[in-house]
Formats: sequence, C-alpha cells, structure tokens
Amino acid sequence: MNRIARLKPSRGFSSILHILLVATVPILVYMLVTLSFIPLAYAIVLLSKWRMLAVRPRHWPANIRANAVDIIVGLSLASFIVEAPSQAWRFAWMIIYGIWLTLIKPRSTTFWTAIQAGASQVLGLAAIYLLWGHASLLLLVISSWGVCYLSARHFLGSFDEPYNSLISHAWGYFGGALTWILGHWLLYYGFIAQPMLILSVAALGMAALYYLENNDRLSTFVRREILLIMSAVIIVVILFSSWGDRAV
Repeated sequence: MNRIARLKPSRGFSSILHILLVATVPILVYMLVTLSFIPLAYAIVLLSKWRMLAVRPRHWPANIRANAVDIIVGLSLASFIVEAPSQAWRFAWMIIYGIWLTLIKPRSTTFWTAIQAGASQVLGLAAIYLLWGHASLLLLVISSWGVCYLSARHFLGSFDEPYNSLISHAWGYFGGALTWILGHWLLYYGFIAQPMLILSVAALGMAALYYLENNDRLSTFVRREILLIMSAVIIVVILFSSWGDRAV
C-alpha cells in the first residue's frame, strides 16, 4: 500500500510535466515567428512528432497516418500564426494551438475524435487556401484530397467502420474533384474560400448523419432536417456567388 502511495505523486508529476512540455510547442512557434524564423517555426511542429519515427521504418506509414490529423492541425495553426495581421492575433492562435495540444488532441472518445477530424479538415483547408490560393490548381487539388482523406479516415476509425479506407478515399476524391471544379472560379468570402465552405458544410452534415445512425439516434425527421439545412446552405452559396474570374 505504501509503495502504491509513493507512485501516485510521481505519475501525477510526470503527467503535469508532459503537459508543460507539450504546451511549450505553440510558445516556441510564436517566438520563432515573432523573430522571423519562419522555417524553424514549421520545423518545430514537425519535430514535436519525432516519436512516430522512433520505430522500425516499416511502421512509419501507419504511424504517420495515425498522427496525420495532429500534423495537419499543427501546421495549419502555425501558418495562421505566421500570416496573422497583428501580434494580438498571433497570440490568440498560439492559445488555440495550446488548447488543441493539451485538451483536444489527447482525448480518444468518439465525440472528441469527431471534433479532431472536423478541426483537421476545416483548419487544413483554410490553411491551404490561405497559403496557396494563387498556386497551381494541381497543388490545390492534391492537398485538398489529402486533407479530406486523412480527416475522414480519422473520423471513421473511431467507429470500427469496415469500409473505412473505401469511404475515406471516396471523400478525398470528392474533395479533390470539387476543388478542381471550383478552382477555376476561386471565390473568397472574406478569408473563407468557397471550396472550403462547401466541403465543411457537406462534411459536417454527413458526419452528423453517420454519428447519429451509429448511435441509434437518427430519426427520419432528423435525417430530413440535416439534409435540408445542408442542401440549403450549399444552394445559397452557389446561387448567390459572383461567378467571375475574381475573388469576392
């Protein structure tokens, strides 16, 4: 009994120390960006994931795929810190990054896994169009496909979905195809790109349907309501957009 009592504080201290070490990552990113060491800021995000490569190389693809959502969110938030218009915004993004690392990422329940996947897609697509909005269409298509695929795989993984890979590839293909179509008339609503908005609304609606169905909480009325709201938002975006070769 005494031995167990002695171990508990040690474990508690180790947990607190781990949280403090993790929380230093966004602080370092913030400081490096402030000092104009931009490449090092991105490198810190990637180096913080060194443990996924501390195994035999044959395990690297699986570990990278398992950590892909955290990498996408980390690089996206780092890019927001870099592109922030003021120090106040940089500080705010730093705080959000810290919340992600200490409160959201460590959780593994179905609900929080869904939140992680949603954050990965929304923030990942936002970063893509923020940084590469004027890049080649091919780059936008490939990067959008990757973000959509990896986010969907993370979401479906918490449900033990037997067709996880197939559905994830289908969603990734849809994201890439939609980006290819809308990329010819790349429109912005403020800082929100049209492909990101449509993909986010569609993903939210379908994820809600899938989540409720797997928890036996999806009634016919709720299904119709979600589909109606999702369709209405997409139709409004499409009909009231200025379809010219310019941003709005």
